[in-house]
Amino acid sequence: MPRLPWRPRWTIAAVSAAAVAAAVIIPLGVLDEPDATISGVPGHPVMPTILDHVRITSPHGLDGLTATLDGEPLPLRPDGDALKPEAGPLREGVHLLVVSPPPGPFGNADPVRAAFSVDGTPPELRISPVEPVKHGAEGTIRGIAPGAVEVSAEGQRTRPGPDGSFTLPVRAGAGTVTVVARDEAGNVATDEVAVALRHPGMKAVHLSASAWASAELREPVLDLVREGRIDTVQLDIKDESGQIGYASQVPLAQEIGANTGLYDASAALDLLHEEGVHVVGRLVAFRDPVLGRASWESGHYDRVIQTTGGSAWSGGYGDYSFTNFAHPEVRAYNIALAEEAAELGFDDILYDYIRRPDGDVNAMVFPGLTTSPEESIAGFLAESRDAVHQHGAFQGASVFGIAATRPEQIAQDIPAMSQHVDYVAPMVYPSHWGPGEYGVASPESQPYDITARSLADFQKLAEENGRTTVIPWLQAFSLGVEYGPDEIRAQIQAAQDVGIDSFLLWNAACRYDPSALPPT
Repeated sequence: MPRLPWRPRWTIAAVSAAAVAAAVIIPLGVLDEPDATISGVPGHPVMPTILDHVRITSPHGLDGLTATLDGEPLPLRPDGDALKPEAGPLREGVHLLVVSPPPGPFGNADPVRAAFSVDGTPPELRISPVEPVKHGAEGTIRGIAPGAVEVSAEGQRTRPGPDGSFTLPVRAGAGTVTVVARDEAGNVATDEVAVALRHPGMKAVHLSASAWASAELREPVLDLVREGRIDTVQLDIKDESGQIGYASQVPLAQEIGANTGLYDASAALDLLHEEGVHVVGRLVAFRDPVLGRASWESGHYDRVIQTTGGSAWSGGYGDYSFTNFAHPEVRAYNIALAEEAAELGFDDILYDYIRRPDGDVNAMVFPGLTTSPEESIAGFLAESRDAVHQHGAFQGASVFGIAATRPEQIAQDIPAMSQHVDYVAPMVYPSHWGPGEYGVASPESQPYDITARSLADFQKLAEENGRTTVIPWLQAFSLGVEYGPDEIRAQIQAAQDVGIDSFLLWNAACRYDPSALPPT
């Protein structure tokens, strides 16, 4: 009996872009075994490399199969039991792939067609600044990713809303997080987001290196800790004399003789941490007569702020007092000390004298300065931040009270500095304000009023970047007016009334009245 000729039965099947799902057969002829199949063309927009995943098969052999793409001949190459198109990335838009079988005994067979859309543009991704997250808490990443079907970060995934908005949880201490937005075609957009730890706050007193070395001054402070009156001790790393309280291993510190060895840093930190104390290391940055004198005498004049006449600036602070904040070696020296202290175990690095000298800026020369002094100071904090954070410490900056309204006077732009610190510590000592400041007739005699009003101003400035805490320095010493427990408590209450439940008490003599600090 003569064999009947086969009749063409061409079909097309569309499967996932990865070609791992079973082909969905869409019959165009007789419902029987298909004579050819195009697989690897999904029904949604695809990336420009879609043809890398396309396979053309036929149960009757591959000989004679031809293809066109948008009407132009498309080369095919053998790939096992299939043919694969040879084409590079495609332009965006709609394309038509046509596979034609060879003519059969009854004439030309119907071609197989697959239309698809190419999308090679990543989705838009915009992320809002992330609020700092407290230890043990969970934060939130918020943003918008129009066109994305999924946004992910740190193993967490979500599908954006109709307007592209999304939220993702983020853990405390995550550091820098990569957020990925993926669209239906598989295009991705990424962004790096900094997730800062929110400072836990503090109730602290200042101790100099020599005070820590003295049992007479150290033990009463430890008693304040044990009685629950404070939870933090601020211990000097490098003070305004330029001397370092312990034996630093930073080469320049050793070279210029800055070390005093007044205390053993590791032993002091171990003792304080065993008591459950948070330890803030105060690092006086640019008021540094030790580095200033050593630099000048060794011919490194540019490390020192100068007068227009070419001599070292003193301005009433003493010879070689202010080092040049714009000089890379001066900046590197202070950052090296900060990094060393953070590695030793200081919980915070709190910079002081992070400014230019007060006085007529036109009478000063800052060799190498290419920006404004305010920008340079903020830039230093930006340089230091990563070095401090990578060792798990917080970074703070002590600032003048007048910086809120007169940033150029000492080169402390609070909003700019706040971008690069975990907290600002304004020195709002009542004795340092003139009559009439913030509408307060006699600030030193009105500690509550001047503290509340000045700190409210700092709160607004620090909040401009949405992530910086304000922790004020408060006055625990007497100058023109006798300051006892009532005056200290008035300042603490003023801070609390504007939403600040933290403070650092300053007394250069390092003596503190327990009655000013009720147990918490």
